[in-house]
Amino acid sequence: MYLQIVEQITSKVLLGDWPADMALPSIRELAAATQVSVITVKRAYAELEQAGVIVTQAGRGSFVSPHPDLQQQLKQQELAQLLQAAVALARQLQLTDAELAAQLEQQLQQSSAQSSAG
Repeated sequence: MYLQIVEQITSKVLLGDWPADMALPSIRELAAATQVSVITVKRAYAELEQAGVIVTQAGRGSFVSPHPDLQQQLKQQELAQLLQAAVALARQLQLTDAELAAQLEQQLQQSSAQSSAG
């Protein structure tokens, strides 16, 4: 459950719905709103803070990180995860590195063609 909280908050930051320095709900507020334990929300906030998505200030609460490149960093992390998943799937399919690279190149070409046509 805590992973869902992490993903939802990360997604809101990534999409720009939650801007830098925006105050997050308190751990207790979010626990009550989502009907999960305080420990679950605390774990999610700790993971988000470790990832640099949020900062916590004693006595003030948690806030979206003011890091100027936060959205770019999150997008880079998302891309890395997707590429890792693609490599893992290619290994399951027993594709060679060259075959995987060829498929990626084909997707890039299709994307470029669609971009210039649109």
